Amino acid sequence: MTTVYDAGRATTPAARGGAAPFRGSLLTRQRRRAAWLFLAPMIVVLSLVAGWPLLRTIYFSFTDATLYDLEYHEFIGLLNFYYLAIDPHWWRAVWNTVFFAVVSVSIETVLGMVIALTLNAHMPGRGLLRAAMLIPWAIPTVVSAQMWGWMYHDLYGVINEIFLFLGLIDQPRAWIADPDLSMYAVIAVDVWKTTPFMTLLILAALQLLPGEVYEAARVDGINPVKVFFKVTLPLIKPALMVAIIFRTLDALRIFDLMYVLTGNSRATASMSVYARQQLVDFQDVGYGSAASTFLFLIIAAFTVIYITVGKVNFDQGSK
Repeated sequence: MTTVYDAGRATTPAARGGAAPFRGSLLTRQRRRAAWLFLAPMIVVLSLVAGWPLLRTIYFSFTDATLYDLEYHEFIGLLNFYYLAIDPHWWRAVWNTVFFAVVSVSIETVLGMVIALTLNAHMPGRGLLRAAMLIPWAIPTVVSAQMWGWMYHDLYGVINEIFLFLGLIDQPRAWIADPDLSMYAVIAVDVWKTTPFMTLLILAALQLLPGEVYEAARVDGINPVKVFFKVTLPLIKPALMVAIIFRTLDALRIFDLMYVLTGNSRATASMSVYARQQLVDFQDVGYGSAASTFLFLIIAAFTVIYITVGKVNFDQGSK
């Protein structure tokens, strides 16, 4: 007997009563050729604007190149990666990046889910709230960082004034200058700015859910919490998985928010900030390229593991 919980499990064409496409048909081959034809210009452009800089960065990571004379350099093998592996500042940057990504994406996912469920409910002013929700996301990151930098100011910032008024602190704090507080201050800004992105994707998934399933659950008298975990969550899981991977990739390569708020501070410097410091401030192109290559490998490895373990299928969502 089919229950309301089975509605979200029928994801294959055969399970929905449809016929599976015949991959060897003439129409399928024509569609594939047309798809490759349309994709070819984009592949060529991406190869030029993304592939060439990536390959050049990987090449420089095996050399002792500097900005003083970029053309004159020698091949030194894995020496840059060896120095990187024994550099405690690099591993601090790796820890900062991973901690930032895990904490910020977790909070944004939970808040995004709560806000999306709220905005999905029928209530007056829902359209206005949806538009207002997007304001933080629409503000450029550099502008947001500068704005929050002033709000965090230990003498003139409004954050200290509010916390003092509420009695949460007994004296003004230097939120982005104190090594014990700066990372949490950066995470708070990222959560404020990027939660609307998670909310938007989750809300779009909620809008596509079939109303008959919830009507059947209501008639059966099923607890709303149980309906959420047994029906809503499985049905929006594909969109949720895609939203999480997008946000995690952005968090792993975070640069502008940390750099504008705290500069090259060791307490908050991400892998991208560390690589920029080596490349620009110290003009060590070889070593900075090794850091950038390592960052690329970490992001690529995370993406492969996430898609494999999470069974993310971008054609049909997650299985």
